[in-house]
Amino acid sequence: MQQWIAEIAYDSTQGPKKAVETFFLPSEDDVRQEVSKKGGYVLTIRPHERSPLERILAKSTWWQVQLLRGIMFRASSVSSPGVALWKIIEAEQNPMRQNILAPAREALARGLGVIDALKAMDIFDHGTIAILAGSEKANKLTEGIPHAIHSITQKKKNSRAIMGTMGWLGFDVITIVQSLYWGQDMVLGWFRGNAPQDPAKLEEYNHVVNNLELTWNILIYFAFAIGAFLVWCIFSFFMNKGKRDWPTARIVRKIPLIGAYLRDLGFSDSMTAAARMLRGRVPIDEALTQAAQATNVPEISIYWDNANQDLERGVSLGTALDKPPLTRNERLELASLSDLGQVATILESIAEMRAASAKTKHSLIVWLAFALTGVFLVIAFGSAIYALTVMNMSMDSMMGGLMQGAL
Repeated sequence: MQQWIAEIAYDSTQGPKKAVETFFLPSEDDVRQEVSKKGGYVLTIRPHERSPLERILAKSTWWQVQLLRGIMFRASSVSSPGVALWKIIEAEQNPMRQNILAPAREALARGLGVIDALKAMDIFDHGTIAILAGSEKANKLTEGIPHAIHSITQKKKNSRAIMGTMGWLGFDVITIVQSLYWGQDMVLGWFRGNAPQDPAKLEEYNHVVNNLELTWNILIYFAFAIGAFLVWCIFSFFMNKGKRDWPTARIVRKIPLIGAYLRDLGFSDSMTAAARMLRGRVPIDEALTQAAQATNVPEISIYWDNANQDLERGVSLGTALDKPPLTRNERLELASLSDLGQVATILESIAEMRAASAKTKHSLIVWLAFALTGVFLVIAFGSAIYALTVMNMSMDSMMGGLMQGAL
């Protein structure tokens, strides 16, 4: 399904009139058929595209939480969450928010459910939609909304922690790079200005200075590359928020420790969603299908899909779930299943273990990043000190010469 903006001409007693209308339909041909039913003529059709400000607002945690809270509060006084969402759309006066809500309006107007309307807006991630869909199938959507809000805010905290760490490390690296970049000419200039006069020593001296220059250039270019990669990843993840997979995400998942961290978060989200759906009496096949949609890590989605296929072939639930990429301890828990009522409890236990593992990996990523920054510093300044040692010079003489040159 896609939202389309169509410029339409209508016949009237005063002559042709133009109008611009929105449609939420699968293709342009469907839009043309819908316009023909209204007695109009299509002039132009284009897909609806959000402005940059609209994309930023739509992807923000604040906007998502406010929308879900509005549905929950209004649903307590009306007959259904769908009606609550419709009332929110009708009451909205801000043009930017109206554009964000337009796909949901079109979906509801076509008779689709509230979950389809929320999907149409393309603002929630797959884990949030899975929690809401599972709650809706159990006829407990208003009870599931607080869990979805908790999931959104928890992911925001995780993202904030990662961004804070990366921001601090980025500032640290930028400071070091600036020191190297701006001090390179001064330091190397001083070295070359104090070269020995003895031809026998001059060759060795130039060799050491050239190696120092090469080392600093490598460090500077490497730091610039890492900085550009971090900026690209942050921008790409923000702009592609809600998508299942894209090139940047695949590259990031190949980084050993970070990939394992993302898998733990994905398993925690999907296991929690599956457990909540099972406690809400959602059929097991539907719960596994929604769990596969609760994460954007393909490896985890494939795990749930394979488990669902095994169930369709008559395999027991414990055996269907007992497969990689679960750890040995997690598989032992699932293999011990003897009662269907234990499934939700075991899935919640695995989700908690994965969340704890993700927290540990996050701390390890932070400390490892700090350690690598320290190594960068040691190489940068240690190489200069090593050059002074090889050339039988002192740091005091170097600093004194630099200060005199600066004055």
